[in-house]
Amino acid sequence: MTERTQQRAQICGHKQTRAARVSLCTCRRRYLWSPLVELTGLATLTPCWLCSFLTRTSDDIYVLFRLNRAKMTELRRRGGGGDPDSTENISDKEADGDDKLGFPGEAEGDTEGDSKADTPDVPPSIDNTPQCLNKALEGLSLRWRNWWVRGILSLTMIIGFFLIIYLGPIMLILVVMSVQIKCFQEIITIGYRVYHSYELPWFRTLSWYFLICVNYFFYGETVADYFALVHREEPLQFLVRYHRFISFALYLAGFCMFVLSLVKKQYRLQFYMFAWTHVTLLIVVTQSHLVIQNLFEGMIWFILPISTVICNDIMAYLFGFFFGRTPLIKLSPKKTWEGFIGGFFATVVFSFLFAYLLSQYQYFVCPVEYNSETNRFTVECDPSNLFVMQEYTLPTAVQNAIRWKTVNLYPFQIHSIALSSFASLIGPFGGFFASGFKRAFKIKDFADTIPGHGGIMDRFDCQYLMATFVHVYIASFIRGPNPSKVLQQLLVLQPEQQLSIFNTLRNHLREQGVLPPAVAEAQ
Repeated sequence: MTERTQQRAQICGHKQTRAARVSLCTCRRRYLWSPLVELTGLATLTPCWLCSFLTRTSDDIYVLFRLNRAKMTELRRRGGGGDPDSTENISDKEADGDDKLGFPGEAEGDTEGDSKADTPDVPPSIDNTPQCLNKALEGLSLRWRNWWVRGILSLTMIIGFFLIIYLGPIMLILVVMSVQIKCFQEIITIGYRVYHSYELPWFRTLSWYFLICVNYFFYGETVADYFALVHREEPLQFLVRYHRFISFALYLAGFCMFVLSLVKKQYRLQFYMFAWTHVTLLIVVTQSHLVIQNLFEGMIWFILPISTVICNDIMAYLFGFFFGRTPLIKLSPKKTWEGFIGGFFATVVFSFLFAYLLSQYQYFVCPVEYNSETNRFTVECDPSNLFVMQEYTLPTAVQNAIRWKTVNLYPFQIHSIALSSFASLIGPFGGFFASGFKRAFKIKDFADTIPGHGGIMDRFDCQYLMATFVHVYIASFIRGPNPSKVLQQLLVLQPEQQLSIFNTLRNHLREQGVLPPAVAEAQ
């Protein structure tokens, strides 16, 4: 009998106590079946032969897994892929020498997905904190110095944000486009650092070309929808009418350039980078377009969602900094449950009060429209019922608790609870996604644009997810027919088409009794 067999017999012997057998059993420490045995109380009933069988079976599976993993690693080292048992596949890859991704150290051994061998060398972020700030905080510990740097820069950015709001919608649109371009540049730069080492052509050129094409498509649609001026000018009418065809033709030109840039033995890498660019466009450009769409619905749909995300980031950081003890998620080790829960309640309260404040001003609640006569954006209107104070009857249980029967609220305040709940419960997952992305490339931040915060993308990772939710929320629960858009489309029609629509509308109004018959006959 071997020493290991003797150890198994000793461990599984019924003369030992249950706690001793469970603590010593090697299969409990390594394999999945033994925790179930322990939890169900079967440890005292497990005979020696069954424990030995399960241990040996687990050993065999583990060895086969390691052998198969080593075999796949060897295939990757030789440039292979696909079915490891297909000799034809291996010979084809060896003969062509094609498509090895070749990140530094990829085939250095048997490593996990997040190991250093699977990631490219990306330069670490540089601390660009102003020297005056470093000098003023040099006596503090690193933890508190970072707290003050983040706090001062956060306050500066908040002041700048409200200053931009004061400058009006056009400035907000320009800022959104600037943020979009910077976020795209930060993500593409990470890919370029990998791609550049292979000296393959046109990656950055094509990436920026596709950015221009997608922006032309999205913002061309926005201009056609909200700017009546383009429907009146003859040269612009051609661009509006054939906008989608022109956008598609521009994209096809970039697609053909990419195909012509393919280099033998690097096809896989080039397609990786092609997908990298398109996913970046999907995340950055599409979401920023939705931000601007929300802005045109009324500045309150732009300001409140962004403010709730900012509030949640700040309050979660503060609660986590002072009270955090329990880790929340492995992707972000510094995130805690205390910060997550504290940020949620603080964000809901802030959103409810901030919505009450914004709902009182036409400047924030009215849709943003372009006045072609003055060539300026206007935000004047009669506020919708969403922004008119209404009286609500409280539930009986609440009446007994606070002794109030009714409460006066703006209906938008109720919607603000839904927006803030998403910002604090689901919005952080955009940050977790970004954390996973950064961990995959062994970087701390996307860039070092903002001292103490990282890059622009580090600050807007949650904002893009929030923008999509707000757009879907407005389309599902808020938005109704837009008369201005319908009128703009009618003005583009031919005179006979406009007359036909006029007659149809007049007959419909007669049937509904809105238009008196006498007035109709006189007309």
